[in-house]
Amino acid sequence: MSESAVHPQEVLLGAQAGAVVLPVCDHYSGVEARMRKSLALQAEMAQEFGACVFDVTFDCEDGAPVGGEAEHAALVTELALAAAPGMRVGVRVHPVDHPAFAGDVVTIAGRAGHRLSHLMVPKVESAEDVREAVQALNAAGAEALPLHVLIESPFAVHNAFEIASHPRVQSLSFGLMDFVSAHGGAIPADGMGAAGQFTHPLVVRAKLEIASAAHAHGKVPSHCVVTEFNDVDAMRAAAKKAACEFGYTRMWSIHPNQIRPILEAFAPDERQIQMATKIIASAAAANWAPVSFDGTLHDRASYRHFWQVLSRAHATGRALPPEAQAWFAAASS
Repeated sequence: MSESAVHPQEVLLGAQAGAVVLPVCDHYSGVEARMRKSLALQAEMAQEFGACVFDVTFDCEDGAPVGGEAEHAALVTELALAAAPGMRVGVRVHPVDHPAFAGDVVTIAGRAGHRLSHLMVPKVESAEDVREAVQALNAAGAEALPLHVLIESPFAVHNAFEIASHPRVQSLSFGLMDFVSAHGGAIPADGMGAAGQFTHPLVVRAKLEIASAAHAHGKVPSHCVVTEFNDVDAMRAAAKKAACEFGYTRMWSIHPNQIRPILEAFAPDERQIQMATKIIASAAAANWAPVSFDGTLHDRASYRHFWQVLSRAHATGRALPPEAQAWFAAASS
């Protein structure tokens, strides 16, 4: 078989190449009514876009009432099992040092691990926390369930590269609110706002470290929430900065009206999609040897970038040219 007949991702993806591809939006809800509405919206938008364009992550850490952790874990398990086929559903459990963690894993991963897209573990401080979570998942029979982890303290940021290196870790998220709170008042409250989180040096440094650690190991960096969920302009601006200036390829949503702005901000525009399709088609026709396109030399390094543009367009439900559609149809067949 010639290399031109090989699928682009087989040629282009490898170490440090973003081999993990996830929906660009991760939507969180922890109250039963909102969890049910999230599932309904996910299925509705999948019909609209022709793909599951955002994850739904049920929240046990902040969603479960104190003393009612076991009941909440049972509830999210039933909701996950009842989700529509093909929809991506994850769960955020309690931290590994919380008394409810073991019960969360046994109930949720033990009963619904085969149905979940991921398990989010908050307040991960070190690789040892990851290993402890993995051991608990394996003991519950969920050996293949990917882990997403929340980096929420200065110490966790320091350990981000080692945390990202674990093979079960698929994504690193930045926990803005806890990170700011962990500084004993040294970071003002503005550092948690839609604008301040992109200007305070300590917050900016943490975001860049997490994004770099994730990319170094081919994992997905997921950007923190914007709490001003009624300010659509602030949401759009924050999502655009996260995507275009801070290296994030995924972002949290905590309100339904944040989902579409995130999809728009992280999706390539029509010009990028057309250019990427033409360059990848030229590369395939040249058996992936270097080509000249509009007076610029391209090789596998730039081909990789343009394939990732198309992958992100597909993941956000953007319309693709027929030639690009065929590549993704082949990948899913």
